[in-house]
Amino acid sequence: MTESSGNVLIVAGSDSGGGAGIQADIKTVTALGGYAATAITALTAQNTQGVQGVFGIDPDFIRQQMRVVLEDIPINAIKTGMLHESPVISAVAEVLREQPRLPIVIDPVMVAQSGSPLLAEDAVADVKSKLLPLASVLTPNVPEAEKLLGREIPDIDAMQEAALELSQLGPQAVLLKGGHLAGEMVTDVLAGRSGVQVFADPRIATRNTHGTGCTLASAIATGLAQDLSVGEAVARARRYLRKALATSRPLGKGQGPVNHGHTVRPFF
Repeated sequence: MTESSGNVLIVAGSDSGGGAGIQADIKTVTALGGYAATAITALTAQNTQGVQGVFGIDPDFIRQQMRVVLEDIPINAIKTGMLHESPVISAVAEVLREQPRLPIVIDPVMVAQSGSPLLAEDAVADVKSKLLPLASVLTPNVPEAEKLLGREIPDIDAMQEAALELSQLGPQAVLLKGGHLAGEMVTDVLAGRSGVQVFADPRIATRNTHGTGCTLASAIATGLAQDLSVGEAVARARRYLRKALATSRPLGKGQGPVNHGHTVRPFF
């Protein structure tokens, strides 16, 4: 593996504020030495304070975006993000099934960091039935896992049980992210065929958390595209995100973005 290896196709929505979505994905893949291609599923009018509007892309055009990239560029992994309604989920799942050998990271985006909904309520069942069985790695946070399982996840023990239960729905591995739980430590649980691994680190005091889920999932996808194992990809992605949080700076009036470019040396 070289530092420049790893081509990732990202299938997600655009964030006009630049901190999450396709914009965060491209920055992350680039910062980790990969190449990012994209298929945009929706345009959002949003900033650090929230999502003000969503304009969905026609599912047929989403399919076309994905297929023309896959026909031309040697893609090494695929990452999905905002798939906001059932027809979009069906279209994306159709193309993903055509790529059975590629690692696929499914980030089941349901709610923005600001609290704005990004998935229709009636589409949760489609996420479970059509996307989870295709996932090499599923990356829900606690609220998303609660929606997928239909029950509360109040603590670390419940997280481990939930991660294992989600892995039984089809994903090869599940990284259940615990940042929404209270406490001085942030704990993530990785469950898969090799068992359960728990990652715990002190919480970083910052309000600049916009796009953390997109960033982590894209960092994992980049690692898989660069031939890292799931465990190695998750560990590196967490290190990358933690430094991006620790070195972030305020931007806008709400929750600012993480510092995606901390791996890049300035030219001055």
